[in-house]
Amino acid sequence: MPTLAVYPGSFDPITNGHVDIITRGARLFDRIIVAIASNAEKSPLFTMEERIEIARAVFHDAPNVEVEAFDGLLVDYVQRRHAQVIVRGLRAVSDFEYEFQMALMNRRLNGSVETIFMMPAEQYSYISSRLIKEVFSLGGRVHGLVPDMVEERLRQKVSGRK
Repeated sequence: MPTLAVYPGSFDPITNGHVDIITRGARLFDRIIVAIASNAEKSPLFTMEERIEIARAVFHDAPNVEVEAFDGLLVDYVQRRHAQVIVRGLRAVSDFEYEFQMALMNRRLNGSVETIFMMPAEQYSYISSRLIKEVFSLGGRVHGLVPDMVEERLRQKVSGRK
């Protein structure tokens, strides 16, 4: 039976750390879905449509990588998609406690779904979407930390706000 994995997140914006985990996940699993969450608690820089468009463009050459939006409980989405695995990234020890709690809750809600933790490549272990947005908005360089397309889209967003 082919293994389908789901890699959830807000991806606002997608970083090279995300790309690293998705690319490696695509080698481990038959298919991987980049599941972009609509999170009412966050005020995203990019709209849902923009985040989907950007992620699809980044992975246009990866036939086993799909990009979709979802809302609600992750385990419900995973079950609807008939996936077996949730992929989560761990950058630092500080991520572990939250991710561990979420994995245990997801297991309680649906014991047939496994959570796999992956660490990004060392050079991306400190970056987050929040940090990228903050650094970029203050005039800092993010080249090499996000796909080139994302850097360009950030430039367009920031210049559109002025």
